[in-house]
Amino acid sequence: MAALEQGTWVIIADGEKALVMENITDAQDPNLVVVSVEEPDAGPAKPSDRAGRRADTGPNQKSAVEEDTWKTHARSLFVQDVANLLNRKGLKGAYRRLVLVASPHVLGLLRRRLHSEVLAKVVAEVDKTLTNHPLHKVERILTARLSKPA
Repeated sequence: MAALEQGTWVIIADGEKALVMENITDAQDPNLVVVSVEEPDAGPAKPSDRAGRRADTGPNQKSAVEEDTWKTHARSLFVQDVANLLNRKGLKGAYRRLVLVASPHVLGLLRRRLHSEVLAKVVAEVDKTLTNHPLHKVERILTARLSKPA
């Protein structure tokens, strides 16, 4: 059974954007249609007090916050939101098969947050960041990657 058969959902995600797509044709010539584009809420990109600082426990004290730490936390929260969406839709039967496409780090975060019934629907994983690629290139890359024997 081919990983990209008709009706398979393909999720292409990074820490800042996720494309939810469905293959509406067959695995030999996939035609991915975007079901939704998920992006983080337009909340503050940095902590709400002075940029790069956070309140400390002492009176009138502040500590530096590394930019990377905050961004990593925001990405992790976004991946949790994507996993919640996949869990809700998967448990309601919106899809039977799922292909995950993301960096190894994001794949690991997603895997840990998916419900066991949803994880059982994962038929393939591609450890590549493709969120900003045109759909025809994504289709070509996935066809090549997923047609290789395991």
